[in-house]
Amino acid sequence: MLLGLALLLSMGLSQNVAAVDKLLDDGKFQEAYEAGLRLGSAEGFVLAAKAASYFAGYQAKDSEKADWFGRAESAARRAIQADANNAEAYFELARAQGRLSQYRGILESLGLASSIRENLDKTLRLNPRHAGAKVALALWHHSLISKNVGWLYGANGNQIMPLFNEAIQLEPQAIIHKVELAGVLAAQGKKEEARKQYEAALALAPKTSADRYDLERARRELAALR
Repeated sequence: MLLGLALLLSMGLSQNVAAVDKLLDDGKFQEAYEAGLRLGSAEGFVLAAKAASYFAGYQAKDSEKADWFGRAESAARRAIQADANNAEAYFELARAQGRLSQYRGILESLGLASSIRENLDKTLRLNPRHAGAKVALALWHHSLISKNVGWLYGANGNQIMPLFNEAIQLEPQAIIHKVELAGVLAAQGKKEEARKQYEAALALAPKTSADRYDLERARRELAALR
């Protein structure tokens, strides 16, 4: 009887997680955030963190963004408390911290750099094939080097392209990886290479609402590149 109850609970949790995933795919990020929190599990908090970051990045007004990235950070920390071995929880925490650093003072932002790196390293220790973490780590190296403080944190420009290449090999159909790579190439003055990556992203079919937002970004940035 106890085994049967455990199986029913597990099936219910799986169905609820799938329902939150569906809200995310449909672009209902605020609903997904609330639904993820209600699950009260590590998986639920991870989804809530992801939803909050997506809402902040794709839909929120500028005045709302910092608050929603803060919600993402809080949800990711709750996920880690629930399961200290959840790779996605550390990735979502790093993602939220990376975006929050854009809204905080320079000293506080730089203070987050070590924490972001630590959380990405934890993600990759738990899941060495986590493509998103590889892209985020490449962006971490690029961001600190572009701010001329890379030497303080061990950032290495030679790591940027290998990390992007590994991520794209792991997830060749992921639109965001190519868009992020194109942005870095453009910042480095490599316009022709950037253009190719934007065009490669635009050649992919979107599967989720986030994909569609990423394609819009690719179109805007490609147009600005010309």
